Amino acid sequence: MKKIAAALFKEKCLAILDRLTSEGLIITKHGKPVARIIPIDTEGRALIGTLKEKLTIHGNVFSTGLKWNVKS
Repeated sequence: MKKIAAALFKEKCLAILDRLTSEGLIITKHGKPVARIIPIDTEGRALIGTLKEKLTIHGNVFSTGLKWNVKS
């Protein structure tokens, strides 16, 4: 997903909105993301799989990471 500084977005807002892709756009302030813009016609199911190969999972996602000490 492309990123753009808030000041540049403010300056060219209408032109950017005209060229907005289905992937959307992240607006940053001082390099930190503050907002994401996606087209209104993007349905939820169209977003499925858009983060494939962009995220890394560390550890077991099916575990809380806590060990239980259960005594009967």
